[in-house]
Amino acid sequence: MSSADQRHWSWGAELVSGGGADFRLWAPNQRSVSLIAVDSGQSVAMQPSENGWFSCTTDAVPVGGAYMFALANGMRVPDPATRAQRGDVHGPSILTDPTAYDWQSEVWTGRAWHEAVIYELHTGTFTNEGTFSGVAARLGHLADLGVTAIELMPVAQFAGNRGWGYDGVLPYAPHNAYGTPDDLRRLVDAAHGHGLMVLLDVVYNHFGPDGNYLHVYAQDFFDKSRQTPWGAAIDFREPAVRIFFIENALYWLDEFRLDGLRLDAIDQIIDPTDDFVLKELAREVRSRFPDRHVHLTSEDESNRTTLHERHGDDGRVQLFTAEWNDDFHHLAHVAATGENEGYYVDYDQPVPLLARSLAEGFAYQGEPSRNWNGRPRGEPSNHLPPSAFIDFLQNHDQIGNRAFGDRLTSLAPPNVIDTLTTILLLSPHIPLVFMGEEWAETRPFMFFTDFHGELADAVREGRRREFSRWSAFNDADSRARIPDPNAIETFDASKIDWTAADRDAHRSRQELFRRLLALRREHIVPRLGRTEGNAALRHAYSRSLFMVSWRLGVDAKLTLFGNLGGKTGDIPMTFWPDLKSSASFDPASIIAAMPESASAAIVAGLLPAWSVVVTVTGADGLAQGGR
Repeated sequence: MSSADQRHWSWGAELVSGGGADFRLWAPNQRSVSLIAVDSGQSVAMQPSENGWFSCTTDAVPVGGAYMFALANGMRVPDPATRAQRGDVHGPSILTDPTAYDWQSEVWTGRAWHEAVIYELHTGTFTNEGTFSGVAARLGHLADLGVTAIELMPVAQFAGNRGWGYDGVLPYAPHNAYGTPDDLRRLVDAAHGHGLMVLLDVVYNHFGPDGNYLHVYAQDFFDKSRQTPWGAAIDFREPAVRIFFIENALYWLDEFRLDGLRLDAIDQIIDPTDDFVLKELAREVRSRFPDRHVHLTSEDESNRTTLHERHGDDGRVQLFTAEWNDDFHHLAHVAATGENEGYYVDYDQPVPLLARSLAEGFAYQGEPSRNWNGRPRGEPSNHLPPSAFIDFLQNHDQIGNRAFGDRLTSLAPPNVIDTLTTILLLSPHIPLVFMGEEWAETRPFMFFTDFHGELADAVREGRRREFSRWSAFNDADSRARIPDPNAIETFDASKIDWTAADRDAHRSRQELFRRLLALRREHIVPRLGRTEGNAALRHAYSRSLFMVSWRLGVDAKLTLFGNLGGKTGDIPMTFWPDLKSSASFDPASIIAAMPESASAAIVAGLLPAWSVVVTVTGADGLAQGGR
C-alpha cells in the first residue's frame, strides 16, 4: 500500500506507518515544488501528479520539526493545511502527531441538541491568560450555571496575536497564541468531563488579508468573478478546494473530538455546481460520525431553510441542525433600546415581529426588507421545530460591531434585560449567551486586530468609514473617536472582568440565570426533543403585549405572555388559551414570572410594564428522546 493510500486527509502532512511522513500540496500554478526541512536545511523534491498535486514521503522532518514548501522561484511558503505553526502565519509549519494525546473522556458521545444551552466565548479575552488552558480553568463555573455547550470563536491561525479569528489563513492550525493543538484537546477533554459540549466557529467563506499564500501557487482556489465583503471569494467548483474545506470540518470533529461546528456567513458561500458544497459537507459529517451527537449550525443573513430541513418520517436532522436567528436579536434590541438605524430599520415594530419570530422562527420569511433595498428576505420557517433556531440577546457580532463595543447591559435598564433574558432562556428555541452576560458584564467587546503598516491603517480607517451612515458618526471628528482595532488597549479593554462576577449586584444576575436554566431543564428540555415543526398553537399581539403558545412533546403546552412596553397593559381577550377569559386561568401553571408581581397581575388580566409570565399546562409524561 502506498503512502497516499494510507492518508487520512488529502492536504498537508501526515505520519505514515514505519516512520516518516507524507506531505501533499495542491499547487497547479507551479512546475516544481520542494519540501524544506527547516531545522536541517535538507530539501526534498516533491513529485507531481495529476490535477496539480505534489507529494513526497520522507523522514527528513521529525515530529515537532519545522518545514516549508519551496516554489519554483525559490519562494518559501507555509503549509496551507499545517496543523501547527512555529511563529506567525509567514513562518514554518510544524509536523505534529495527532495520536499522541491521551484522551480521558473515552466514553463521551455528546449530548442531544435539544439539551443545548450555548455559551459563546473568545479564547483570547475570556480570561486574563487568553489561552485554551485559561478557558479550561473556568468550565466549572459554566457547568454550575446550567450551560451545556461552549462555542469557541474561530481559533484557526490568523496574522498577529490578537484578533476575532474571522481573518484566519491556516484553517487547520489552532492559533499558537492560545496554545498547542494538544492544549485544545485538553480543553475539549475537560469540557466533556464537565458534561459540556464544545462547538467551534469555522470560516469557509474567505481568507484573511495577511498570510494567505494560496493565490501564489493555486490561483484557481479563488473565484475571480466575485468578492466577499472581506476578501476574495472561494471557488468551490474545484475538487481540491471542496475537499480542503469538507475535510477541515471532518478534521476538527475527528482529531479534536468537537461536538459541532458553526459555519460563519454561509450566505457568502456560492457554489453553482449541482451538489452544493455545504450539503456535501453535512452528508460527510453525518456518515462519518453515526455513533456521536454531532451538530452543524450556520449563520445566514438571508434566512434560508434549505439546509435545515428535517427527515419527513421521523423529523431527524438531515444536514444542518440549527440556524443563528438574527431576527430575534434585532427585535429584542430595538424593543430594549429604541435604536432604528442600520439593519434595525427593518424592526421598528418589534412586538408583532417578535411574536412571529418566537412562534415561527424567522420574522422575515420572504417579505421585502428595507435594509435589503426592498428585496425579499427569507423563506417560510414555521415547518421547522423550535430547536432549529438559536436565539440570543448578545453575541460577538452584535456587541463587537458597535463602534465602542457596547454591551446591552450599558444600553438598557436591568428590568428590561431581566424580562428579555427570561424570554430567551424559557422559549423552546435554543438559547445562546455571550461571555460575561450571565453577570451583566459592562466591559465592552470591541473589534480588535493585530495588523501593522499599511494594512493596519486600512483596517482602522475602513472600520471608521463603516459607521459614517450612522447619525452619531456622520462627521470625521466623531469617527476619529472610534477605537483603533490594532491598539493593544482595544484588546485589553475587551477582556471580561471575572472579579465583577463576585460582586453583589452581579451575583443576583447569575442567580437569575441559574434559576431560569433549572426551570428550562425541568419543564422544557425533556419535552423539546419530541417537539416537531408547526409547534406554535397560536400567537397574538397588541401594541406592546404579545402571547405565544407552543405544543411541546405529546400534549403539553408552553405559553409566554409578555409586555415589552413601559406601562401596565390589559391582556386582550384573544390572548387567553382557547379564547377563554382570565377567569379560566390557572395560577398553578405559572413556572416563571418577571417581575414576580406579574404572577398576581396576570390573574387579574393585567401585565405590568416590561414583564413576562411563562406557563406550562398538560401532561405528556415528560417524553424523553429526540434529536
